[in-house]
Amino acid sequence: MSRTGRTLLQSIVSPVISTSLYFVVFGAAIGARITEIEGISYGAFIVPGLIMLMLLTQSTANASFGIYFPRFTGTIYEVLSAPVSYIEIVLGYVGAAATKSIILGLIILATAGLFVPLRIAHPIWMLTFLVLTAATFSLFGFIIGVWAEGFEKLQVVPLLIVMPLTFLGGTFYSVSVLPPFWRTVVLFNPVVYLISGFRWSFFETADVSVGVSLGMTLLFLVICLATVWWIFKTGYKLKK
Repeated sequence: MSRTGRTLLQSIVSPVISTSLYFVVFGAAIGARITEIEGISYGAFIVPGLIMLMLLTQSTANASFGIYFPRFTGTIYEVLSAPVSYIEIVLGYVGAAATKSIILGLIILATAGLFVPLRIAHPIWMLTFLVLTAATFSLFGFIIGVWAEGFEKLQVVPLLIVMPLTFLGGTFYSVSVLPPFWRTVVLFNPVVYLISGFRWSFFETADVSVGVSLGMTLLFLVICLATVWWIFKTGYKLKK
């Protein structure tokens, strides 16, 4: 978090500008042709998806780099030998990545409010999905950072898996507009449930049941927690 404060331009301003460009390009170019989706203006409809796009990519990238760099420099052994528990270590690395992502999400939400009129039907649920998603993908990024053996591997999962799944998960469209076959296929994409639940908290419209969305988010969180527990239990790639 101290590093985030020292590098505000890179850590905060850059992701906000990048996401705003997505909003301007897609909102202006496509929004001019698609006026509404399910009774919601297209510009407002894509806001939850864009926030999720940023949240998933930033949480994964921040947490993976945060744990990989100490492994790369060898300072991880100082952390492991310090009088702190594994729970405190995970809270430090994962908590910092999740906190930064949540702050970015709220800033982008406020920025989007300058472009389109927004309403949040269920603010508590919105914050719940925001926090759960940030924590889950920060844990996922932590796992990637432990697994990666080089900077190339560090980028493989975020660029080739997380980013495509997010774009294909309903960020810029509703699953309901797809043909029946692809509507079934896309339900195997876990990101669909995250974006659907988050969008429901804004507009009370969703591609899948909000209960299913919450359940899938919690399931992914539990899987990531179990994997991190196994990493520390076995010392996987943390100790020679």
